[in-house]
Amino acid sequence: MANIKSQIKRNRQTVKRNLANRKVRSEIHTRTKNADTAIAAGADDADALVREAIAKIDKAAANGVMHKNKAARKKSQLAKRLNAGAQG
Repeated sequence: MANIKSQIKRNRQTVKRNLANRKVRSEIHTRTKNADTAIAAGADDADALVREAIAKIDKAAANGVMHKNKAARKKSQLAKRLNAGAQG
C-alpha cells in the first residue's frame, strides 16, 4: 500500500478508470458477438447490428479505451465478415 497521498489518489483513479474501460470493452465484445451471430444466421438486421458495433468501436477509440489501429482492424474484420455473409 502506498504511503504517498498522490499515489493513493492515483490508485483510486486507476481502479475507477479500469472499471469504466472494462464496461466499454465488454459492450464492444457483446455488440460484435451479436453482429457475428446475425451475419452467420443471415438475419435482415445484420447490417444495423454491424453499424452499432462499429459506432461503439469508434467511440472507444476516440476516448482512448482502444488504440485507433486496433479499432480500425476490428471494424475492417466486421465489414469483411458482413460482406462475405451477404455474398455467400
